[in-house]
Amino acid sequence: MEFRGIMGGFYRISEWIMRLSVINVLWVICAIPFFLLGLLTLQTETVDQLLSAMIIVAIVSPFTIFPSTAAMFAVARKWMTGEEDAPLFKTFFRGYKENFKQSVLGGLIYVLIAAILYTNFRFYGSQTSSFGVLRFLVLTLTVLVSVSFFHFFSIMSHLHMKLFQIIKNALLISIGHPIRSISMIACNGIVIYISLTKFTFLIPFFMGSLIAIISFWHFNHIFGRLQMKQQELAEKEAEAARAKEEGEEAEEFTDAVEPELKALEDGTGRESNGRTEMDQSDRDGDTKHHKA
Repeated sequence: MEFRGIMGGFYRISEWIMRLSVINVLWVICAIPFFLLGLLTLQTETVDQLLSAMIIVAIVSPFTIFPSTAAMFAVARKWMTGEEDAPLFKTFFRGYKENFKQSVLGGLIYVLIAAILYTNFRFYGSQTSSFGVLRFLVLTLTVLVSVSFFHFFSIMSHLHMKLFQIIKNALLISIGHPIRSISMIACNGIVIYISLTKFTFLIPFFMGSLIAIISFWHFNHIFGRLQMKQQELAEKEAEAARAKEEGEEAEEFTDAVEPELKALEDGTGRESNGRTEMDQSDRDGDTKHHKA
């Protein structure tokens, strides 16, 4: 039964609320160690305790939050590509299983990169010389890595690639499409800020699923444009190849016909010469006749 009008609008809204909340709850449950350690981190009192808790969270995150996020993006991909009625539980856990290995390895790489960036930022931030300016470069790299982090999950859920190809393409997309990337990171930052400071109930029910939809929506637009450009390039190459083939066919036809034309011209020349000789003989005969 399909509702129309106002009731239909309320029904669709409630349906989407249910979808977002179910996937978000599954995301939290599959990464429960990460969120529990995150709560403990918020209760730390000293800087040393905070750093120790963050190290533990960083160690646990590749094995918890990364596979769970990959599964959530698999569901978001279905929604953004028109499969809104895809089974939630089946799609989520299938995405969790299929992307588990790549998500864990990718998580280890991103955690390592984050640790390097954090160490460099602390080091250059404590410098009073000209090296202190380099912390702004580290901040720029941090933003770039953060953007590629979201593209990483979108590419993993949408395309079949090797791990380093996924990371490389995530970085290239982040650099090649700065407007979309900035828009995505800004929207995700707003969702995270509101969830952590204003409405904390969004964390277990909507924060993750909203981030997945926003991120994949931006990626899907970028990927669509890339496909259009690739198609246009393929059409131009096909036209160039077609024109080249037509030129080669015309050249081959000319090469094949040229001997016949030359032979025809030679025959015409001989015929003209023969006629000229006959005419000259006739004129000579007439001259002798008149002399006689």
